[in-house]
Amino acid sequence: MSTGEITTLLREGIFQILLLAAPLLLSALIVGLVVAILQATTSIQEQTLTFVPKVLTILLVLAILGGWMFTSLGDYTIRLFEKIPDMAG
Repeated sequence: MSTGEITTLLREGIFQILLLAAPLLLSALIVGLVVAILQATTSIQEQTLTFVPKVLTILLVLAILGGWMFTSLGDYTIRLFEKIPDMAG
């Protein structure tokens, strides 16, 4: 296996990680920002007020995009397994 092929595998893996993590991280970031703004305007500094909405948002995003995420990860895994014979040679 050449260095170029290894680099391609690593690049595809990192892209897959970013693709799957981005919706969850962005939704948690947006909810955290909204809650922080509300806390700053109302002077309420309760820690659970930031934690619970983020967890619920992440669960909602997983419920909505979970099928797509698992399909994407499954396709990537199948592509990796198909490349195993090329790696051995």
